[in-house]
This record gives sequence, C-alpha cells and structure tokens, in this order.
Amino acid sequence: MNFLLRLMRVKELSIVLVTIVAAIYFTASSSGFNTVGNYQTIAQELAPWAIIAAGEVMLLICGEIDLSAGHVYALTPFVMMLFSVNGAPLFLAVIGAVLVATLIGVINGLIRTVLTLPSFITTLGMAFFLQGMTLIISDARPVAAPTDHWVVEVFGGARWSELLWVLVIVALMQVVLSATRFGVYTQATGGNPLGAAESGIRTNRVKITNFAITSTFAGIGGILQGIRVGSIDPTNGGFNYMFFAVAAAVIGGTALLGGSGTVIGAFLGALLLAMVKIGFNVVGISAIAFNVVLGVAILVAMTLNAGLIMARARLGSRSLT
Repeated sequence: MNFLLRLMRVKELSIVLVTIVAAIYFTASSSGFNTVGNYQTIAQELAPWAIIAAGEVMLLICGEIDLSAGHVYALTPFVMMLFSVNGAPLFLAVIGAVLVATLIGVINGLIRTVLTLPSFITTLGMAFFLQGMTLIISDARPVAAPTDHWVVEVFGGARWSELLWVLVIVALMQVVLSATRFGVYTQATGGNPLGAAESGIRTNRVKITNFAITSTFAGIGGILQGIRVGSIDPTNGGFNYMFFAVAAAVIGGTALLGGSGTVIGAFLGALLLAMVKIGFNVVGISAIAFNVVLGVAILVAMTLNAGLIMARARLGSRSLT
C-alpha cells in the first residue's frame, strides 16, 4: 500500500505511461522508428516546444500565460542578425538578441502587473506587435543563418546541441521550481494569490520574473532552431509553437488554473507530441490526423490527472486510518 501510494504521488505518472504505450506501438508498427536518425528527428521536433514550455509552465503555475512566446521565438534570430551585420561579434549578437527577448518578457510582466491587464490580452497584443516587427525587420523574407563559427556549433549547429540545451534548461528549471524559494513563491502565487501576498511574497515581482524567463527561453529556442536549420524564417514559430508548448505543459500535468505543475512533465508532454507526430510519418499515417490525436491526448491527460488526484486522495485517507 505504501509503495502504491508513493507511486500514485508521482505527478508525471500518467504522461509516462502514455509515452511508453506510444513508443511500444510505433516500435511494433515500423522497424524504422528505433533508429538514430529518427531519434534525432524527434529531438529536433520537440526542442522548441520543450524550451518554450519550460517557461510557460512557470507562468501557468503562477496563474498567467504568455501568448507572445512563439513570436519572440521568430523575432529573436532576426535581432541577432541585425546586431551581427552591424559589426557585433556573433557571440555578442546572440547575447544582445537574448537580452532583447528578456526585455520583451519584462514589458509583458509590467503591463500585466502595473496596468492590471489580463495576461491573455497583454500577450496577445504583444504577439501581433512582434509579428509585425519581425516582418518589417526581415522584409518578410528568410535569411541565411551564420556558419563556420564556434558559436554556431554551440547554438544548434552541432548534431545534438539543441537537445543538450533542452535537457539543461529542463533540469535547471525543475530544480528552480522544486528546490528553491522562488519556486515555492511561484506555486504559492498561483495556488493562493491573496494568501501569498499577505505572507509577504512579492507576487508581482514573481510574475514579472516568470514572464522574463519565458521570453528568454523562447528567444534562445528561436536562435537554436534558426542556426540548426541554416535559415531564419519570419513565418517560423508564431502561435503554432506557443500552443504546442502550452499543450505539452497541460499534457504533462500543469494545472491551467495555477498552483501546480512540473517542468519535467512539460518535457515529457513535448516528447509525446513529437513522438506521435514523427511516428505518424514513419508508419505512414496521414499527418492530417495529428491534430485529432493532439486533442484526444490533451483530454486523456487531463482525465488521467484528475483520476490520479482523486486516487491519491483516497489512498492518503486510507493510510491515515
């Protein structure tokens, strides 16, 4: 009973089970699924979703959301190129572009907290503004990404560098969430905003910081993807990537109403989505059905999470009697 209770308390249990079932299905359906090349394709597919989701999880936990993250993802590589063509060394151009992404997040947070506008409206307006700025800066045309530089190898050029960035970011943010005071403050801000404020937690500062984190990660993700592909496209990212990141977080067990969630769960959600999307191609299933599976996955994940919460409560009450 104690082992079962500990197992049921694992927040990522449902997404782990679904991911294992999906892996078994695709492995049995096609011999081409378990190959190094396919693993790399899955890693490249999940990377932008997982990186953005690592920030979105923090925002969702503290009761907010950032709809502009996908457009920060699209804009940041062009800012990097703008700095670079104006004489900045590539490394400094990358740093400058990421700082611009961070500033966008800070602005989102200030508008949300100072003007008390809902984050949905704030970041929706920012998303359209950034989309327009991206098209203006790029002249609505893709540009070639930098090559032949050590920065290129570190930021997406090396074969597995993008995945390494994902793993580092996920591990870092999970530690921040579960083992630091800031993580506790984030959960308290979303779980009980009034109580958190009355206990001395500066909830506005927590929200601004998490908006900045989300935009920073989105900017890093955009640079990594652009350098890996070798071309920076103004139509890349956008609402599509943002919604996949939020979907990954939700499938991974993050509560939309705030207060709970894990970064590892969001990573597993992104892994599941990427596995299903690439798996469909490998076994010959039409990609048109992917959105159907995505919708079902969200509903099933939420249902399993709700069921696990009730099961934990029942097991917990029995263990006390």
